[in-house]
Amino acid sequence: MAYDQFGRNIHYLRISLTDHCNFRCVYCMPEIMTFRPNAEIMQDDEVLTLVHLFTILGFDKFRLTGGEPTVRANVVDLVREIAATPGVRSLTMTTNGALLPRLAGPLAEAGLHRVNISLDTLHPGRFHALSRRAAFDQVWQGIQAAEDAGLLPIKLNMVVVRGFNDEDVVEIARLTLDHPWQVRFIEMMPFGGATDLQLSNLITAEEIRQRIIAGTGGIEPVNGGELDGEARLYRLPGSLGDLGFISTITEPFCHSCTRARLTADGKLRLCLLRDGEVDLLTPLRQGASLGELRQLILDGIWHKPWGNRLADGQIATDRVMNQIGG
Repeated sequence: MAYDQFGRNIHYLRISLTDHCNFRCVYCMPEIMTFRPNAEIMQDDEVLTLVHLFTILGFDKFRLTGGEPTVRANVVDLVREIAATPGVRSLTMTTNGALLPRLAGPLAEAGLHRVNISLDTLHPGRFHALSRRAAFDQVWQGIQAAEDAGLLPIKLNMVVVRGFNDEDVVEIARLTLDHPWQVRFIEMMPFGGATDLQLSNLITAEEIRQRIIAGTGGIEPVNGGELDGEARLYRLPGSLGDLGFISTITEPFCHSCTRARLTADGKLRLCLLRDGEVDLLTPLRQGASLGELRQLILDGIWHKPWGNRLADGQIATDRVMNQIGG
């Protein structure tokens, strides 16, 4: 088992399969973006070696991210291999959904359990403004394809950006009236590259809640308001689905964090909003033994920081979001 110095059992790994993406979302990366050459990204066998090693250390929950994970070559085959690894109890993916119309079925057959799909608005024009791509119809079809493929329960992630899509939160929340989905409203987080927008256009989870209450007549807490992972859950009366509020900035949940991240270039990132990382890919390629890699991971996890330092004005600057994986 892997524990940090604060006694948290870290058993959830988010693996970025690539920093490449077919969108250019304003809160994620600059419009003109240079991606890493494929040779600098973990190859399939390297991903599988590290997944095996993490399962030996008690990691049982894995999420595949990007960039956009579905643009990775042979992603279905890679999912099949990860799903078949002993010790992998949960295998999910965060995706923008644009390629799911053709990939949802094969991914489900390969062993993927569930998907989180980014959906920041229901209006094609605003979708284009946020993602810098005219792809709303593909994403909506992707949501339907994921549902048809049984990648359930579907969670929809909405990053709320003041001046871009904050007027859409009530409309997005109402999706749960007729669909058994969890719609999650996420506070925009500051990173290097798009920091000015991320700070100036932040809208808090509490403000989002109040807008939904004003627009719907009220919401009721689920699980007594306790955290479900990183989200606090609520429900519109009579709805089939739930509303989740992820308040990383205003109500951090660091005390319950059980996750670490593996970037596409093989760095173990210990906190999403802190710059500290442990290089695993270089020693792996240099012939380090599994025992040596195991000790690198355990030492890194032990030094996982308690949480972010945003309250002190410290912002992670070495990577933009697509280079981390969310």
